[in-house]
Amino acid sequence: MSKSVSAKQDSRLDVKVSILMPVFNAENTLHDCLQSIREQSLTDYELIAIDDNSTDNSLAILKSFDDPRIRVFKNEEKGIVSALNMGLKLCRSDLVARMDADDVMYQARLEKQFQLMQAQPSLTLCATQARKFPEDAIRAGFAEYMHWQNACLSSQDISDQIYIESPFVHPTVMFRKHRVIELGAYRDGAFPEDYELWLRLFHTGESMMKIDQVLLDWRESDSRLSRTSSRYSAAAFEQLRADYLARDPRLQNREIVFWGAGRKTRQRTSYLIEKGIRPSAWIDIDSNKAGNEYHGAKTHMPGWLQQLERKPLVLNYVRNHGAREKCRQFLDNASYVMGKDYLDVA
Repeated sequence: MSKSVSAKQDSRLDVKVSILMPVFNAENTLHDCLQSIREQSLTDYELIAIDDNSTDNSLAILKSFDDPRIRVFKNEEKGIVSALNMGLKLCRSDLVARMDADDVMYQARLEKQFQLMQAQPSLTLCATQARKFPEDAIRAGFAEYMHWQNACLSSQDISDQIYIESPFVHPTVMFRKHRVIELGAYRDGAFPEDYELWLRLFHTGESMMKIDQVLLDWRESDSRLSRTSSRYSAAAFEQLRADYLARDPRLQNREIVFWGAGRKTRQRTSYLIEKGIRPSAWIDIDSNKAGNEYHGAKTHMPGWLQQLERKPLVLNYVRNHGAREKCRQFLDNASYVMGKDYLDVA
């Protein structure tokens, strides 16, 4: 049995939205987070706060907010995935909004997501754009990710680009609880639990999209879990991406061509090759690489693709700033269609 540590409980069973928020040692940011939740324009919500065995004053801060909509529980185990799954079971609404204890919601966030989910019953998940803060803590590479992520909006965008990176900032999503539970809820393992869930939802054909509006401030910090846990390492992302990409129906019964024959790029392709997906050819803009063979396949210049009678599926592993866009431009001009004839794989 999960044990509640809230002083008061709200007995309503018809809340419109359940907010799911794990909390671990967040005393420095938790007050601002909770205040942003209390200021929501949609007021008919509950907050399910799961204290993940904090050793600071987080639990005391949670209990200090005299609001019956705030329900506080202590994680019986330890770790982000167990906290999320425990909280998911406790959510009384089928619409669950994720939140983290160091972030800040904009006032209209819940209302806008609720309205969209109500208007589109077939939609399993909707997210929002986010703003990273404080600005002086944002690294150049992460700024590029935020720009890409905020531009990845429609279901088609997500389908075309889901193997680049996680298309959603986790604490911006709202999803249908029953569907996520039916598909196995959050999974624990040596991988980012949020990206794994998005990939799983995508592979089961769930509809997902993003509201074209910034509705959350996402805090950057060296102590953030994604900076400190190996489950969010580059290798963990590569392995997870390859696991799902190897099973993508778009790769079946097609010749596969890898774009990017440089040493670092070939290293990233090795995860997919280990899954049995081997290229019939490589593409690279460096003429010095033309003719080189890797894994039994020859390297060609991009123009070679235009000479083929039947289009292969091109997996574009190039991710250097600006270079990926140039690859896309070439493929688009050669009548290759993103999502059908080529996929970007970061």
